[in-house]
Amino acid sequence: MKYGVIGTGYWGSNHARVAAELAGEGELDGVVLCDVDEERAEELASSYGVEYTTDYTELATMGVDAVTVATPSPTHHEIATNLLRDGVNTLVEKPLALNSEDAWDMVEIAEEEDCVLGVGHIFRYHPALSDLKERIDRGELGEIKYMNTARFSFRVPRATAGALYSLAVHDIDISNYLLKDKPRSVYCNLDSFVRDDVDETATVVLGYDDATSVINESWQVPVHGKRRDLTVVGTEKAAYIDYLEDTVVELYDSRVRRDDGDLRAKSEGKQVYETENKEPLKVEVSEFVEACRTGGEPRAPGRVGAETVELLELCEESSNEERVVQTD
Repeated sequence: MKYGVIGTGYWGSNHARVAAELAGEGELDGVVLCDVDEERAEELASSYGVEYTTDYTELATMGVDAVTVATPSPTHHEIATNLLRDGVNTLVEKPLALNSEDAWDMVEIAEEEDCVLGVGHIFRYHPALSDLKERIDRGELGEIKYMNTARFSFRVPRATAGALYSLAVHDIDISNYLLKDKPRSVYCNLDSFVRDDVDETATVVLGYDDATSVINESWQVPVHGKRRDLTVVGTEKAAYIDYLEDTVVELYDSRVRRDDGDLRAKSEGKQVYETENKEPLKVEVSEFVEACRTGGEPRAPGRVGAETVELLELCEESSNEERVVQTD
């Protein structure tokens, strides 16, 4: 299988490295890099000894079977739909598109052309989160009641995308992934003080049938350094992940029980588990390549990306109208 990487900026260059590694390990037959900046594309391609082009429409004729699209979000729909129409399996970085109409259009075209469409929700491949997902599915935590996520840093907000589409997109998907459900209600508040119309802080509350997920994202919190963590509370145990520690899962043996008619909080300590460290991006691309070979489905298929974009739109609606929105 010949693989293409479109976009060789910061994240695209990581995709280029992973594709070159997979080719070196025999998982891919060849790699082609693509960027409108010919100098950058040529330099990166030369460093890996692979082909390059400045025109993504040439990839199909160059024998490329599957690609990663790591270009700016506004270009995702046009590039991906053209590639899918050419029969090229496509992995699109998150968000899949900037509106749900475009996102679902990509999903439909992939189905029409019998192509695999994946979306780069990379935290589905985070080692600690993958371990926690297995524990939740086995019932170790009991029924999940509450989740809380924080992603804080201090920086100038991006000019092109706010905290909702840059940060909360991850945690909205993670909530659905861990709970194997979609929320029934959405509440969101977006703050834009530094740049007009670019939210630097997003607060999201997702209401599920039996659980609540609270998501806090901000580029304007200087007190933690860089903070990325997740707490999951179940009826039997609670779990904590610091995403910056890739392989560590903490389980807290704590619950509320009724004892002789009285409610008592019992806490019996915590256990710390360490899982195998695998690079999330490499696992993501490798699984996508395998899905292309077998006609299977990646861990984050296109419809997951489209559903997440729909929820991002409902978050914007909630913030604009200052109300809880039902998802129907």
